[in-house]
Amino acid sequence: MNFTIETEQEDDGRWIAEVLELSGVLKYGPTREAAIAQAEALALRVLAERIESGEHPVAPDTTPTVAGTRPGQVGKRARHISVLSDSCST
Repeated sequence: MNFTIETEQEDDGRWIAEVLELSGVLKYGPTREAAIAQAEALALRVLAERIESGEHPVAPDTTPTVAGTRPGQVGKRARHISVLSDSCST
């Protein structure tokens, strides 16, 4: 699974990082890196909870994109993360 983390600096200097593919998964931090790290950790917790409860971890995304962005993303910075899914071998 690949996820996009969008970051933006607020007027008060804090950074917000949002995982676009997981509704409601966003975190604030004093730096961009801190906000991203907290958003990644929250995304993993949300995915683990969904898997444990038998839900499909992520709903298919049907949002049309233009040049790799979604509507309203102009001027924002994004980072992509990958999460292993399906099966893990030991």
